[in-house]
Amino acid sequence: MLPKSKALLPAILAAGAVFFMADGALAQDAKLAGGDTAWIITATALVLFMTMPGLALFYGGLVQSRNVLSVLMHCFTICCVSSVLWLVLAYSIAFGDASAWWGGLGKAFFAGVGTDTLSGTIPENVFFMFQMTFAVITPALIVGAYVERIKFSAVILFSGLWLIFVYAPSTHWIWGGGILADLGWISESLKGVAVMDFAGGLVVHANAGVAALILAAALGPRRGFPSELRPPHNPGLVMIGAAMLWVGWFGFNGGSALAADGAAGMAITVTHISAATACLTWVAIEWIKFGKPSLVGIATGAIAGLATITPGSGFVGPFGGLVFGFLAGIICFYAINVVKSMWKIDDSLDVFAVHGVGGILGILLTSVFASPSLGGFGGDDHVIGTAFMGQLIGTVITVIWAGVVGYIILKIVQATVGLRTTPEEETEGLDITAHGERSYDL
Repeated sequence: MLPKSKALLPAILAAGAVFFMADGALAQDAKLAGGDTAWIITATALVLFMTMPGLALFYGGLVQSRNVLSVLMHCFTICCVSSVLWLVLAYSIAFGDASAWWGGLGKAFFAGVGTDTLSGTIPENVFFMFQMTFAVITPALIVGAYVERIKFSAVILFSGLWLIFVYAPSTHWIWGGGILADLGWISESLKGVAVMDFAGGLVVHANAGVAALILAAALGPRRGFPSELRPPHNPGLVMIGAAMLWVGWFGFNGGSALAADGAAGMAITVTHISAATACLTWVAIEWIKFGKPSLVGIATGAIAGLATITPGSGFVGPFGGLVFGFLAGIICFYAINVVKSMWKIDDSLDVFAVHGVGGILGILLTSVFASPSLGGFGGDDHVIGTAFMGQLIGTVITVIWAGVVGYIILKIVQATVGLRTTPEEETEGLDITAHGERSYDL
């Protein structure tokens, strides 16, 4: 037996080792914020809720009763396809570090990522899931352009290819540290200038809007467009779906702060203000123009306001939210008439007019209302003219890429599985002809 003084020495050394090991573990885990992690997990659920059931019900209420189940099937299937492709390679393309142009395949199948791997203050697997929900809803938004007349096989093939070759590269350019994260390669005057797209004005809404316009034009109009088309079969479903989208959008925009902090709180605040303002603006226009405000109108106004504030939600203050919503209600309302009456394109559920136009409008407005002089959070060095030029360049690059690559994908789909159903199938409805089911309750 050791003398008492000698017996204490191993105990002291052991206690010291435990202390330093614990201290090292605390230092290692100091970057992991439990509050941030909990909030992003919650936001992930909210954004997934936007697609299923929110978007599915919103679109389902806008179509004819004989095509409701086909729309629900489109949204559900796109969710599954996008989730698998996100794991296999799309996440790696979007958030890898191979180059400024694409992320590479270093993280394909989530390679090299464990439970202790961090992305900022949250586990990377949480970041992966949060971003996956964006990859789910973006191609699902395009569904509104081609409802009631497209082959189901075309939906699957187009959505998968589009996610890989349009959405993932665009995400990398803006959010993954790519070519639009610093525009200095274009001009020395733009060095350090990044495209400000907080939650997806370009990545989500402009990309989806361009794809919607291309697909709608290629498919051609629905039978009887525009004069013989019946109104939405269930405005109640439209309102319920829009309300779910509105709630989910708090996760969409607030979660994009990637932290449980004041920036997330402000993003939620301006999101709500923009949506409410756009609703009232849309209703006022309808009331003046047609004599009666409609439930479908106010629901559509909400989506316009939400889409428009999305890119600026982390950069503008409440005053900006009011202006975004007001302009969204006016410009998106009249954009619908431009697309359908002037261009004669049957973008069935107004994806381009609401999401495409709204997203681009929000991107450009962000350069102005991010200015601290207007209550924004662009920083003391924010110069409106320089910021506007950066936003415009980012918009042009994104839209050209989405248009060119989307058109190539469209032609591939057309040449392989085809695009449009037969006139007989369209008349009978896709619920029966494509899926062998019919709902008598909706």
